[in-house]
Amino acid sequence: MIRSLIFFLLLSCLSATAQQTYTTDEDDTHYCGAVSLDQLRNGDFSDWFTQEDANFSLPATPPEWAKKLADAKVDIFIGTWCGDSKTWVPRFVKYWKAAGLSEDQLNIVALYNGEEKYKQGPAGEEKGKQVHRVPTFIFNRDGEEFGRIVEYPVTDLGTDLAQIALGFPTRPNYAGANYLWNLLETQPIDSIYANGRVHSRKAYRLTGSSSELNTLGYVLLRAGETDKAKTVFHFNTFIHRYNPNVYDSYGEALAEAGDNEKALKAYEKALLIDPKMESAIAQVEKLKKVIDDSGEGAGAKNR
Repeated sequence: MIRSLIFFLLLSCLSATAQQTYTTDEDDTHYCGAVSLDQLRNGDFSDWFTQEDANFSLPATPPEWAKKLADAKVDIFIGTWCGDSKTWVPRFVKYWKAAGLSEDQLNIVALYNGEEKYKQGPAGEEKGKQVHRVPTFIFNRDGEEFGRIVEYPVTDLGTDLAQIALGFPTRPNYAGANYLWNLLETQPIDSIYANGRVHSRKAYRLTGSSSELNTLGYVLLRAGETDKAKTVFHFNTFIHRYNPNVYDSYGEALAEAGDNEKALKAYEKALLIDPKMESAIAQVEKLKKVIDDSGEGAGAKNR
């Protein structure tokens, strides 16, 4: 009886501390959820986490500015499937330790990468934190964010950390996506469109490539934020109007929202730019059939 109880308690402890994983369609296994540094150093991904990095140097002594981060917490969102995470998370942890700061200040969460869950944690750990790229390092003190690094440093890791510590953080990468997401979190969508010209011009100046907003759009779409996703994809069609892929993505969000006629127009616009775009061709055929079968098409009111 006692042996059985001990065995049960041992199994309970093991299951409570076991790292969550998931398997992709390609049969690759990755972490998801909270990850300890011990698991990264000694687990399935230790090959990239512990390897020597000849292209990265550490401070010989802790820099003076590091003292200002002694009371900070850093939430680090990673993908064990992501090349930038494999590069910058080990570098960050090593630099943090070399700066004389505690690893206990670091909270690491691994996110999914898939069609259904895209850059989401199993318990929604990323919600409310505007994470659209990995890795994302969010610095907070008493629950208030005071700096972040998105995907990779803007200048170099030491300089970015020093600026955050001293209260003058560099504007993170992907400023266009950050700008639009902040708008969506603070203003009603109708209000954003009412000032659409102003916002699209600013987003145009801040956005680097069409993939910047496309990635944000899919993060929102997979999180069930369909209206916000449609808004991001729509803005992308203004900013990158000659890129067929932005219309293809906008069409996908519209179709998911049930707006089939607008989705059809978006896909047809993609085909005007690239008549051989296979995904758009397939969706146009599918949507035409859906619209015909449902009687949604033009003139349906007169039937």
